[in-house]
Amino acid sequence: MSVGRRHVVRTPKEFGRVAVLLGGHSAEREVSLASGRAVLAALRARGVDAHPLDPRDDGLEALRLGGFARAWNALHGRGGEDGTLQGWLAAEGVACTGSGVLGSAIGMDKLRTKQLLAGAGLPTAAFLVVDAATRVDTVIAQLGLPLFVKPAREGSSVGMSRVDRAEDLPGAIAAALQYDDSVLAEIFLSGGEYTVSLLQGEALPAIRIETPRAFYDYEAKYHADSTLYHCPCGLDAAAERELAALALAAFETVGARGWGRVDLMLDAAGRAQVLEINTVPGMTDHSLVPMAAAARGIDFAELAWRVLETSFSGAEGHPGGADAQED
Repeated sequence: MSVGRRHVVRTPKEFGRVAVLLGGHSAEREVSLASGRAVLAALRARGVDAHPLDPRDDGLEALRLGGFARAWNALHGRGGEDGTLQGWLAAEGVACTGSGVLGSAIGMDKLRTKQLLAGAGLPTAAFLVVDAATRVDTVIAQLGLPLFVKPAREGSSVGMSRVDRAEDLPGAIAAALQYDDSVLAEIFLSGGEYTVSLLQGEALPAIRIETPRAFYDYEAKYHADSTLYHCPCGLDAAAERELAALALAAFETVGARGWGRVDLMLDAAGRAQVLEINTVPGMTDHSLVPMAAAARGIDFAELAWRVLETSFSGAEGHPGGADAQED
C-alpha cells in the first residue's frame, strides 16, 4: 500500500553535510544514543558525510556553526520528538528528517492524539484523564480491570504500568505523574498487539508482538530476548491491508509525515484500535521499523538512507521538496 511520493537521492553528495542528532535530555536518552550510533554507522557506510551531534553535550549551536545542510533526527522523547527541535531547525533553515512541528507535537502527546483520532472517527482505545485526586471506583467502573496507566508525553513505555488490582491504581498514577502532569488510564485490550511502520507514504509489513511479561514494557522492547516478533504477522491479506490503511490514516490525521510507526491492538471482537503514533521510532537492534523494512527487502543502511531522503520534503517545517519524484 502506498500513497505520496518519494524524493529519490542517487548520490551521497546530494545530502551535503549531515548531523545525526542523538542522546539529548529526555528519559529515552540511552535508546536515542543506540539509535543514533547505528544510523551514523549506516550512513557513513553508504558514503554520507555524517557526524554525531548530542544536543546535551554539544549544544544546538554546534549545528548552526558546523555547516550542516540537514539533520537525521534520532532524538526520542521530549525535546527531539515533540516539535521543539523541529521548530528550531525550521527557523535556522536546516532540513530535518521526519515530521515537522505540528505532526511531532501532536504525535508526542497521547491525549491530543486520541482526541484528534476520535474526532476524525478513527478507532482508539478507550481512556480517561486521571490525576492524584481521581476516584479509583470511577476509573474501574468505566474501564474495568486490568487497565494501563501512562504519562501522556513519554515514549518507550517510560512511566507506564499495568494495573490488575484496584488498590494498585493510585500508585500507578503517582508513578506516571513523576514523568508528566498529564496522565491517561486506558482500557485493556485482549487481542493481539501489532505495529505498522510507515516509510515515505508506504505501510511496511505489520509485525505482531508477543511478550511473556505483563505488557510490552521498556525491558521487553530493548533488552529481553524473550520478546517474539512475528512478520508475517499472521493476519490474512485483507485484514493486514485494513491495518495498514488505519495506520496511514492515523498518521495523516495528526499531521505526521516522512516516516514513523503506529502501534495498534485488537479488541475482543478483533477490531483494531490505535494506541499511539511514533514520529521518531527506535533504530536499535531490537527496533521494529528495521524489522519491517527487512521484511520488505530494505536493509538497515538503505532504510537510514531513505529516512534521510525525507528531509527533502516540502512539508511544514522543511525546505525543498518540489522536485520529489517516483522511485
